[in-house]
Amino acid sequence: MKVYSTSEVRNVGIVGHGDSGKTSLVSAFLYTAGVTTRLTRVDEGNTVTDYDEEEIGRKVSVSSALAHVEWDKVKINLIDTPGYNIFINDTKAALIAADVSLVLVDALHGVEVQTEKVWGFSEEYGLPRIILINKMAKERADFAAAVKNVQDVLSSKAVPVQLPIGRDKDFRGVIDLVEMKAYTYEFDGKGKGKAVDIPGDLAAEAESAREALMEAVAECDDDLLNEYLENLTLPPEKLAAGLRKGIAERKIFPVLCASGLHNIGIDAILNFLQAYAPDPSFRGEVEGSDGRGGAVKRKISDDQPLSLFVYKTAADPFAGRVTYFKMVSGGLKNDDTIYNYTRSTQERFSRISVAQGKDLSPVAAFHAGDIGAVAKLRDTLTGDSLGQKDQPIEFPKANLPLPAIAFAIQPKTRQDEDRLSQAIHKVLEEDPTLSFYRDEQTKEFLLAGNGQQHLEVIVSRLEKRYHVSVELKAPKIPYRETIRGFADAHGRHKKQTGGHGQFGDCKIKMEPLERGKSFEFVNEIFGGAIPKTYIPAVEKGIVEAAAHGYLAGYPVVDFKVILYDGSYHDVDSSELAFKLAGRKAFRKGMEQAKPSLLEPIMNVEVVAPMDFAGDLMGDMNSRRGRIQGMETKGQNQIIKAQVPMAEMLTYANDLTSMTQGRGSFSMEFAHYDFVPQQQAEKIVAAAGGRPADEDEEG
Repeated sequence: MKVYSTSEVRNVGIVGHGDSGKTSLVSAFLYTAGVTTRLTRVDEGNTVTDYDEEEIGRKVSVSSALAHVEWDKVKINLIDTPGYNIFINDTKAALIAADVSLVLVDALHGVEVQTEKVWGFSEEYGLPRIILINKMAKERADFAAAVKNVQDVLSSKAVPVQLPIGRDKDFRGVIDLVEMKAYTYEFDGKGKGKAVDIPGDLAAEAESAREALMEAVAECDDDLLNEYLENLTLPPEKLAAGLRKGIAERKIFPVLCASGLHNIGIDAILNFLQAYAPDPSFRGEVEGSDGRGGAVKRKISDDQPLSLFVYKTAADPFAGRVTYFKMVSGGLKNDDTIYNYTRSTQERFSRISVAQGKDLSPVAAFHAGDIGAVAKLRDTLTGDSLGQKDQPIEFPKANLPLPAIAFAIQPKTRQDEDRLSQAIHKVLEEDPTLSFYRDEQTKEFLLAGNGQQHLEVIVSRLEKRYHVSVELKAPKIPYRETIRGFADAHGRHKKQTGGHGQFGDCKIKMEPLERGKSFEFVNEIFGGAIPKTYIPAVEKGIVEAAAHGYLAGYPVVDFKVILYDGSYHDVDSSELAFKLAGRKAFRKGMEQAKPSLLEPIMNVEVVAPMDFAGDLMGDMNSRRGRIQGMETKGQNQIIKAQVPMAEMLTYANDLTSMTQGRGSFSMEFAHYDFVPQQQAEKIVAAAGGRPADEDEEG
């Protein structure tokens, strides 16, 4: 495979709302550039970048994939990303490797929820953006309306650099406003543009659009603005140079049009990416850490020390672990041994490759700014920084939100249980948005992700790829118990048997604490009523009893115990006797102290189009939620609320139904609060009522 210099590389993140045509567009790029011999289709399950069995079955992108084309001696790396809200965090993780975003907007539906979200990701990373109005051959597609929508919602700096020829099913070509040339295409999917004169009925519109483009470009540069104001025009070479500079500086967002599915206008997009998308060096320097708290900057250049960043890890059934990396500086050759700063280990980069979907092709070297892949690294994972050992730099990792929802995961057989740990470990390596942990209270193993569909994909992958069958179950809610009132209780344990007996006697007061204070034990024994050696045993007995609950078997929290009196026997008293006395005192105290149930309350943030705001707020209220605030962002409404965890277990699917898949939400723990009496009675009944007293010797 050919080795490309930094100036010959374009790293393009293909982003947009689900079903905006990203994977079909990449297929059209590959076919037009001669990489594939036919125009592959998502519906046929044969696309290069949707190769995972889950993606083929569901016909949606689940994770990012890398492909590339050579176009006019330039290598264009194409990062195909997911667009549905359940998988959108993978898009954020992948965009860290891009140098420009190609933002797809459906010509009929305009800017949708996830379009705004990926636009925000691009803004966060400081990426230039090129906007593509896709699906122009769709019925009722409207380029002008889509452009206005983009300008209203995303940025007023969005300016067309192309105009469509034809509408709906008659879409057959594009007008290049920089060169004022027109290209038409046959409706056979071959994608060969034919240069023609600008149609007469579009000439005036094209001239007007070109003037708007010149004005927008001129406003990006003082010298160009002076020349434009003086001559009321810009020569093509200065217009092109100014456009290139304005894109790189994010002062202008050019708008193109095409139909990826029908391969119309695709070669024009490749021409535009080759000519106007910035190469990696435009960023100048990348800032990182030296691992000791100091800041380090590294220029994107071959003459700098070697450094690279791992943005994705995938598990391949044949190649093993595949690591995808972005070269930041220096040059990498096959079989180089480099240092992993994150894990303090050496790694040998044997058989470095370029990726075409799941297929890896060996390459001799990579220059600064390029994207590559390597299989079977020993320790390296997503987010790691590697390079020259004596020139350390650790690059910032993608800041991904915490998982939104967790489900209990249960192996179906003993064999599945034995294999689960290793399989889960591999899945977690691939997907940094997942979390797997054991709930210490409920004793369940929980798998947390972005939504139920996300976790269903993981369960399916565990079975198909690692032959581990598991079931997802709604997790047990980690309720807790507490007290609302005060108590004064006496606990005495007295047992006489042959020989020494058992005697422990204690008096305690109980009172509630603030939420989150857990437990406080105060010793106010004076005059030796209870010897000091037995006081820890009283506390231990209370703690053990509290762990087993009083109402429904849930741990008792946020209470204070004051040990103020008691008695002992010189012969029969022991630590065990006072521990059991402490348990009895606790249970009697709970009878008086108004025991109550607590439930976890979650901070929930919902993002959806404004049209759904009323229904969503009504639904929140029905879930015992408390609305904390609302704000508008573009065409979306952001609703912030606090909702009991028990009411959110089915929310992901319900939200999809309520918003036609256009809403998303995030959720994190906020605090514990009292369960209303009616719900509390049901929970206690479901738990079988109060737990029975333990055997006194237990």
